[in-house]
Amino acid sequence: MTILVHHLNNSRSQRILWLLEELGEPYEVRRYERDRKTMRAPDSLRAIHPLGRSPVVEVDGHRLIETGAIMEHLVARAGGRFGAPADAEGAIRYRQYMHYAEGSMMPPLLALLIIGKLGLLGRPARPTVQRMLDDHLDWLETELASRPYFAGEAFTAADMMMSFPLEASRARGGLNESRPNIIRWLSEMHARPAYQAALKTGGKYAYA
Repeated sequence: MTILVHHLNNSRSQRILWLLEELGEPYEVRRYERDRKTMRAPDSLRAIHPLGRSPVVEVDGHRLIETGAIMEHLVARAGGRFGAPADAEGAIRYRQYMHYAEGSMMPPLLALLIIGKLGLLGRPARPTVQRMLDDHLDWLETELASRPYFAGEAFTAADMMMSFPLEASRARGGLNESRPNIIRWLSEMHARPAYQAALKTGGKYAYA
């Protein structure tokens, strides 16, 4: 059965397209464009799910939301491909990063986005939030100094989950060449054929 991805431009759903390309799963994309003024999703996406957010995936008669949950479902459906490593430490790191990407890394990035929209009113808060994000980036730099991928020696769905917050950090969170391990990792992710194929399918993506 073909998987249907409700895909919003410049959103977390790009990671789902990437995973499906890596898995070689047949899928269909239904595209939605953000309002250029508000950057919100259109009402047509809210008609698919009341929250009006992306990704929403229809697979095997189920309608799923939340990027991490969708990824875990698709990995399990594919027999564990790109799932947790076999070793205990790698498995722990895999689960950690599957949740860390959204639970810990995204909040300061979202705060920076809101601060940027507030103009002068948001300026006093920016240094504090930037320090919070810098703590994450400093830690991740040391993590990638000891191994090539987030979970261990092999590429996994945890790397796909981590792509969005680190791409956003590169775009608006101060991530630059002063953290070479993260930049190396990002370059390798962007060079993967499945990542490039997902970009062609998903359309313009501001963080790539």
